[in-house]
Amino acid sequence: MATTVFINKHADLVEQCKRGESKAQYELYRHYSKAMFNVCMRILNHVGEAEDVLQEAFIDAFAKIGDFRQQATFGVWLKQIVVNKAINHLRSRRVELVNIDEYGIGGDGYDIADYPDTNTYTEDNTRYEVERIRRAMEQLPEGFRVVLSLYLFEGYDHEEIGNILGISETTSRTQYMRAKKRLLEIVSRQLF
Repeated sequence: MATTVFINKHADLVEQCKRGESKAQYELYRHYSKAMFNVCMRILNHVGEAEDVLQEAFIDAFAKIGDFRQQATFGVWLKQIVVNKAINHLRSRRVELVNIDEYGIGGDGYDIADYPDTNTYTEDNTRYEVERIRRAMEQLPEGFRVVLSLYLFEGYDHEEIGNILGISETTSRTQYMRAKKRLLEIVSRQLF
């Protein structure tokens, strides 16, 4: 089986970092810090904690950069470090995922596809909608927000989420469905 090597547009910076060049570290930080901060925020929902986790993740990444073998892009490798740091930070807060039995077993069939599409979206409307959803995400219980973020925004499947969070794949799926439902309820209350 052949090993796939990804072309990394920042390969030269990575190589410079492996030699300990701080300018290259700064350039990689400058390039990736905003996106990785957003990952932290989606998981942690707290600016100060997200900033701390982001800094720790970059410190770890630069300390381990010698292990980077270009089997993925640098961004994908760094994102994995950031997600793991953020999840570990959540665990240090002793956050528990919401018990699925608390909300009952059956669903009511309400899905995001049921959200009325009565608006013609302009750029301003789209920005408003994105902001509404961001605010609604902040209101979700942490367990819901984390699973929803990992699935929708970070691209993990339920098996991976289960492994990351130490829950079953079924619990991840259920948390995701409950999170979507709760998010829709919050967003619908914001309409008026």
